Amino acid sequence: MRVTAVYTYPVKGCFRTEHREAQVEPWGLRGDRCFMIVDGSDAMLTQREEPRLVRVKPELDGDRLVLRSAGMADLTVAVRAGEPLDVKVFSDPVRASRVDPTADEWLGTVLGRPVRLLWLVDPTRRPVNPSYSRPTDRVSLADAVPLLLANARSLDVLNDWLLEADSPEWPLPMSRFRPNIVVDGAPAWSEDAWTGRRMRIGDVWFRTPRQAPRCVVTTTDQDTGERGHEPLRILGRYRNIDQSLLFGLGLIPDRHNGDGADKVVADGADKVVGDSADNVVGDSFGRVAVGDGVFVE
Repeated sequence: MRVTAVYTYPVKGCFRTEHREAQVEPWGLRGDRCFMIVDGSDAMLTQREEPRLVRVKPELDGDRLVLRSAGMADLTVAVRAGEPLDVKVFSDPVRASRVDPTADEWLGTVLGRPVRLLWLVDPTRRPVNPSYSRPTDRVSLADAVPLLLANARSLDVLNDWLLEADSPEWPLPMSRFRPNIVVDGAPAWSEDAWTGRRMRIGDVWFRTPRQAPRCVVTTTDQDTGERGHEPLRILGRYRNIDQSLLFGLGLIPDRHNGDGADKVVADGADKVVGDSADNVVGDSFGRVAVGDGVFVE
């Protein structure tokens, strides 16, 4: 089993960035979901409420964020901590900082509504849900866990189901599920047996605390923003487990030494937080890359 794709999503809910490799930090892949967009009431925007977010194509380059969208001139802003705001990622309180008023205006034009761009200056501020994590685990602005892994063979079977159902939405691409890491070489739905175990990708260890329940975002075409019905209908038929429609596996970066014990990075360990993106440095667990072997312990 090997890695076939690596993705980050610098701005939560916006277009993906594909990589050959990426550094793994305690809260996820470097540069993944470190920005978010809020509406005029400072409420978080995701594709659940605003599918037009896929029109925004961000690129994080050091301490610069480049924003692109069809019909708009590219905008480059320096990533600097501005006015702090207390917001929520679902029910989790998070303190973030405004980035640049010009980015707010640019994004507002694309989305047709007043918005603000926020940056998670200190990624150690948000713990993972304690029901499936350890006290020192942290997550960026991702929905629940630091990384999401998807199995290419599971998508193949899902598309077989859609074909059998004569769905006009067949076939669906992997982009619908917005994974960070895609693997191939394992049977479909092998991830069911990986939950609660330990996984090594290249030289980096992860815990696999939970499978990923899916929502309406998966029905959104990640290139156009158009909404359909699949894969939720077909997942409801075949992958409804304990009232959750499951596809993919959540990962938490972990330490692992020779005797099988864990060493978990403490809150804020080996991290410097300054006022620019270049100064936010996680204690890297290593890197994952396309072609890396994947092993389940």
